[in-house]
Amino acid sequence: MKKLKVVKDSEAFRLLADETRRKIVQILRLKEMNVSQLASDLNLTPQAVYHHVKKLVKGGLIEVTREERCGHLIESYYRATAELFSFSYGKASAAGARSRELAKEEITNVLKALKKVGFNLEYDEAQISQLVDARIKQEKCCKNVDELIESIYEMDDLDLFAKETAVSFAKNLAMSEKEFSNDHEKRKNFRKLLISLTKK
Repeated sequence: MKKLKVVKDSEAFRLLADETRRKIVQILRLKEMNVSQLASDLNLTPQAVYHHVKKLVKGGLIEVTREERCGHLIESYYRATAELFSFSYGKASAAGARSRELAKEEITNVLKALKKVGFNLEYDEAQISQLVDARIKQEKCCKNVDELIESIYEMDDLDLFAKETAVSFAKNLAMSEKEFSNDHEKRKNFRKLLISLTKK
């Protein structure tokens, strides 16, 4: 299993728009399981789970790790293809409506979590859309940065904190002066948007 996988494929966004598939990926990030075990955990029929599993394998989000013979049948065990998934939304028009909805859902969940830890936030659908647009702009950093990030997260001699620091350093090193200046402006704009959500 990879440490990090950058997901850009709009088909993967479509797959993860389904709550059951998201739950399957979350479970399989922690341990390998077969369809019957997943069905039991999710309180679904094995047939319904297999339908989702088949699509997730095709989309590259989970994989078969081993097969075991059970009488006349061969039982496949599955695991997520990465511990962490980083979703690159790209241009809103190219990513499509489903990936945009997934991005909005992710940001909404983050804002709810921030409210739980004490931030006094108030927001509406339009503001969440603005945050999605701002994140899309922020992701456009510099050329070949995704490959750098994936390589760093594959390193076994760094813990997660050190990997995140290395990613930050790599982005700074990879940026031209113009890209760095643009990145700084994008971060300032994103911060302004977040601050505009705080209630006085």
